[in-house]
Amino acid sequence: MNQGKYVFAQLFDILPKYGFDKSVARYRGNSRVKGFTCWIQFLAMSFGQLTNRESLRDTVNCLAAHHKKFYHLGINFKVNLSTLALANETRNWQIYADFAQVLLAKARPLYLDDEFGLEISNTVYALDATTIDLCLNVFWWAHFRKAKAAVKLHTLLDLRGNLPTFISITDGKMHDVNILDELVFEPLAFYLMDKGYLDFARLFKMNSASAFFVTRAKTNLAFKRIYSKKVEKELGLRCDQTIKLTTYYSSKAYPEKLRRVKYYDKEQGKTYVFLTNNFEITAWEVALLYKHRWKIELFFKWIKQHLKIKRFWGETENAVKTQIWIAICTYLMVAIAKKELKIERNLYEILQIISVSIFDKTQLNQLLTESVLQNSENELSK
Repeated sequence: MNQGKYVFAQLFDILPKYGFDKSVARYRGNSRVKGFTCWIQFLAMSFGQLTNRESLRDTVNCLAAHHKKFYHLGINFKVNLSTLALANETRNWQIYADFAQVLLAKARPLYLDDEFGLEISNTVYALDATTIDLCLNVFWWAHFRKAKAAVKLHTLLDLRGNLPTFISITDGKMHDVNILDELVFEPLAFYLMDKGYLDFARLFKMNSASAFFVTRAKTNLAFKRIYSKKVEKELGLRCDQTIKLTTYYSSKAYPEKLRRVKYYDKEQGKTYVFLTNNFEITAWEVALLYKHRWKIELFFKWIKQHLKIKRFWGETENAVKTQIWIAICTYLMVAIAKKELKIERNLYEILQIISVSIFDKTQLNQLLTESVLQNSENELSK
């Protein structure tokens, strides 16, 4: 069905173009634009992501080398450096943030039946943030420290499919816990967080929304034990307690009971103390749930290694956010292609094949099924 089309064009045929057009119209992205539309900007920036370009100039030069193929790539206007740079600086980054939500809505149903290591039917999210260091002299708006600039990617990851369902890009000074104020909690879903998100008022808000959390307790937690359950010590469990907070402010912020589970990790030689508001799952499942939080660390590592979000192609806040959101769109596009074409490869392998086959006319599913890679990685295999 895609006979004669370049791999690049086949990949973008998967995208819901009507959703992109709605996002553009919402922010009047094409207002007073003669030919270099938001769609062409998106294609050009995605081309840079997919082919692993090092800079905006590198992207434009690579496109220029194949200018005779523009029409077949869906690019019907000349792409030059100044035009693309100006578009990144001035066109509202929210266009691409909104389109990422459109792609997410398409991707999530494809991964609903995926297993992630636990037999739990609830949706399970991991919440964390990663910091991207920047040069203060160039990115003056990204406040972090006296001699350093940075942006933070606050991310909520659906562990079925490793799909980023929420991303907020802030300067480096914003404390991680404040992002809880921006989330709309899903009833019966689990939220896995490290102890940097331990704020009892915010956790009680999550509890009131009928959502569950699993986080780590701080060493100075003051509480009284109400009840203890027997635990399987051979698994590393040390206690499973029902508790109430005892200090004035914490008990006011979280007046309900909590569950405290202590676990000893023999491999690492460390003891972990978990807090949760779920009293139905086993203590072992509480420990296993938190163990799966590491997948968001792998997600951050993966996108930093395989997408262009560590070195930015523009200096303004709008250009940085545009680049990050288009990178996320690229990630989601590949995730959708993987499921719709029923490809067994991991996302790294798919990106690796596409990056060297962008101008091939092989059918995409055939290319991704039959290609043999010399070097593959197992990170984010789903």
